[in-house]
Amino acid sequence: MSAEILTKGERTSRAIIDAAYDLMVDQGYAATSMRQIADKAGLALGSIYNHFSSKDEVFRAILEERHPFFQIVPLLNSVEGETIEAFARNAAHTLIAELGHHPEFLNLMLIEIVEFKGGNVPLIFEKMLPLLLPLAQRLSSLGGNMREIPQFVLVRAFLGMFFSYFITETLLSHVDFMASQTNALDHFVDIFLHGILLEKE
Repeated sequence: MSAEILTKGERTSRAIIDAAYDLMVDQGYAATSMRQIADKAGLALGSIYNHFSSKDEVFRAILEERHPFFQIVPLLNSVEGETIEAFARNAAHTLIAELGHHPEFLNLMLIEIVEFKGGNVPLIFEKMLPLLLPLAQRLSSLGGNMREIPQFVLVRAFLGMFFSYFITETLLSHVDFMASQTNALDHFVDIFLHGILLEKE
């Protein structure tokens, strides 16, 4: 397969996005200036404005390419499992392992949540929908005694549960008490599958 051939303008845009991504996930959106982006990309400041009208537009371009869900959801679609329980366990471990390789994903998501108040979510969701549909259909079709739950509620619950695990694991990783908790991810899977209440006899 031949490598993608980029025009000079496309290569410059790529350099800007790469530089901005590295700076923003390292030091945050507000602390990153267009001049810093230009310097890191090896460009004159004015060159950036030939490609992006503002820092907001640069960040939107980053999200459209590199939002964690664009990498995570296709990966989940390839996870094996014939029942909801088998799939949930395999998918949870796959998802957390992948997130562990990309700690910058959390920084990128927090920039969107904290600094942009989720303002770019409609744009991201529109691009993400074709990826979410197969996952929603798969979850709904797996074997197991599953209650009737709307497909996208099921996907939201699944992704939300395990992103919350990743976030809390990251935040609490230096707390000695939390370090002693074993099999925490498996407990999250059990909570997703069965809730926290014992079945009535």
